[in-house]
Amino acid sequence: MSRIKASDTVRPVIDAAPGADVHPGLDLANSLLFAPGGVVTDLLDSPAAATAWLAERGLVPADAVLHEICARRLRALRSALRDLFTAAVRPEPPPAEALAAVNAALTRVPTTAELHWDQAGGWHRTVPHPTDQVVDHALGVLAADAADLLTGADAGRLAACDSRPCRRFLLRGGRRQWCSVRCGDRARAARAYARRSTGDH
Repeated sequence: MSRIKASDTVRPVIDAAPGADVHPGLDLANSLLFAPGGVVTDLLDSPAAATAWLAERGLVPADAVLHEICARRLRALRSALRDLFTAAVRPEPPPAEALAAVNAALTRVPTTAELHWDQAGGWHRTVPHPTDQVVDHALGVLAADAADLLTGADAGRLAACDSRPCRRFLLRGGRRQWCSVRCGDRARAARAYARRSTGDH
């Protein structure tokens, strides 16, 4: 299996899976891309890539500077969400560690703005934004979205892409079984090849 860094390559040209545009938790789960030939592309492979991914979705300020420990926390949440989504689509009981990781992300989010005072502005309330709290907020939003997806009206539409080696998730619409046109074309080609091979014997 060869691993490609998002920071070293042109970003993969692949449409967001159905549902990822409205569910950032689903989008996070799909930020690890598996392609034919054992090629894996991690869109969160570095602090810069993780910061860009979060900033593009409005989850951290555009000028945020994340460190590797923050990127690692984001990748860990992604792993937990992938485990929960996999359990949901099979269906089977979720791994306890994955469930605990998502709940930990949910409970670390500050619920109220702190009270402050300074000479220039007097009394005011603000949400603190040191890096760790910015990341806590982002992880909390992503975890909450995933929890809403798994318990809400869209839960029954959650599916795994039916084209190998893809491992993305999607919200199924009608009979659609693939996360992208590319995966649909690959799956149809594989089925056609299998039919031809069977017919030859």
